[in-house]
Amino acid sequence: GGFGVYVAQGERFDDAGKDLTALTKDIERQIAEAVSSADLILFAIDTQAGLTSADWEIAKLLREQKLGDRARGGEGAGNELVPVRVVATKCDGPKWETHAYEFSALGFGEPLMCSAKNNYLRRSLTEDLVKIAPETEVAEDRIKPVDMKLAIIGKRNAGKSTLVNQLAGEDRVIVSEIAGTTRDAVDVRFEMDGKSFLAIDTAGLRKKKSFSGPVEWYAFDRAKRAIERCDAVLLLIDATEKISQVDEQLAMLVQKSFKPVVLVVNKWDEASQRKNHKGHPISPEDYESYLRKELKGLSFAPIAIVSARDGLNVRETIDLAFEIMNQSRERVTTGQLNRLVRGILEQRGPSNKLGTLARVFYVAQVRAHPPTIAMVVNRPDLFTANYQRYLMNRFREALPFEEVPIRLVIRGRRRDESFEEDETQRAGERVVRTDTADALVVDFSDNPDDYFDIEEDEN
Repeated sequence: GGFGVYVAQGERFDDAGKDLTALTKDIERQIAEAVSSADLILFAIDTQAGLTSADWEIAKLLREQKLGDRARGGEGAGNELVPVRVVATKCDGPKWETHAYEFSALGFGEPLMCSAKNNYLRRSLTEDLVKIAPETEVAEDRIKPVDMKLAIIGKRNAGKSTLVNQLAGEDRVIVSEIAGTTRDAVDVRFEMDGKSFLAIDTAGLRKKKSFSGPVEWYAFDRAKRAIERCDAVLLLIDATEKISQVDEQLAMLVQKSFKPVVLVVNKWDEASQRKNHKGHPISPEDYESYLRKELKGLSFAPIAIVSARDGLNVRETIDLAFEIMNQSRERVTTGQLNRLVRGILEQRGPSNKLGTLARVFYVAQVRAHPPTIAMVVNRPDLFTANYQRYLMNRFREALPFEEVPIRLVIRGRRRDESFEEDETQRAGERVVRTDTADALVVDFSDNPDDYFDIEEDEN
C-alpha cells in the first residue's frame, strides 16, 4: 500500500461515502511488517512528479531504519542495515532519465529506472535486481508444492480476510468495516496438522452494474482466476444478511468451474441470536434449509457453520476442504459404472412420447478432479436435463462423489463403433471390445478427449 494518507484515484471517500483515510494506520502497519522481514527494500518514486516532501520523509525513516521490528528492537533488529535502492518509476523514455538522476540526492545511490506501463528499461531493472539482491537460503518447506490450493471467495464484508488472519494467528491482511478493503488476491501458505495448503484471499465482489471503476473489474477477474487455479473453494456467506444476487452469481461461477466447494456460513455468533419465523433462536438446521432453497445449484455442497472472528469451527472447515478435494480425486472402475447404469436404466430409463427407449453402450470415468463420467448412447436427445439430474442423484448415492460436482458427458455412437462390455481391466486401462479389432486398449488417464468429445459447456 501507499505510505501516507490513503486515497483511491485521488478521492478521499469511496462510492459508499466511507472515509478511506481510516485505513492509513493499517496500511502503514503492513508496510512496517514488510520492511521488518525484507532482505532488500525498493523505494519507488514517481519520476514525473519529482521529489516531494513525503518522499523525503520516507527516505529519512528508511535511512534511520525506523520502520517495523528493527525500530522497536524486535526480531528483525540487528546491527546490519537492510539495503535500500530507489526505483524511479514512470520513466517512460530517455527524456525522463535526467529527472530520475535527481533522486540520487536521497543518499541511496544511483536510482534504478523503469516504466511499468510501457516496459521501458524493464530488462535492465530485472538484471540489476539479480545482482543487488543478497544471497539467501530458502527453506525447503517454502519451495515444496502445497497439498491443497484453497480459494476463499465471497461478497464484500463476508469475512474472508478475517478468516485468513484467524488461520495465520496474526493480522496477515487488513480487516476493516470499509467494504472492498482487499483489492487483490493474496496468497498465504499454512501448515496444519502435518498438511500444507495455500489460502487465496480474494477481493470481495458486488453486482457488476455497481462496479465503480477498473479496480473492481480486475478484482472480479482475479477472483475467477483464483477459482481456476485452486483445488477447492470456500464460498463465504454472511449469516447476518439475506442471500444476495452476488452470492448467487458466485455460486454459479463455482458451479460452472466444477470445483469442490464448501458453503461457509460466517458470523454465526451474531446470527444465532436472531429468531426464526416461529420465534425460536435460529438453528443450523434452519439456515441449512434456507441455504438449500436459495442455492439449488450447489445442493450437493457441504455446509460449515463458523465464526471467523472467534475461530469457531475454522480448523474443522479446513479439514472438510481437504476431505472434499480428496473425494473429487476418487476413481471408480468401468465395470462398476456399467453395472450401476444398467440397474438405473432398468429401474427408470429415459424415453420419448413415441416409446423410443434409450440404450447405453458404454460408460467410463475418463477423468478425476472433477470426476468426469462419459456415456456412449444411441439417442443423446433422450437424456434430457431432468433425466441427467436424476442420473446425478443416483450416482451420488452409489459412488464416492456425494459432496463434489460430477461432470457428465453424453454422446451418440459413431457409425463405425459397436461395443461389448468386457470386465477385463488393468491398472490405468480400460478394454473395449469393438467390431473392427479384437481389443482396443484405451488409457483414459492420458487423453480422454481422443475417445469422448468433452466440451466446456453448461451440461
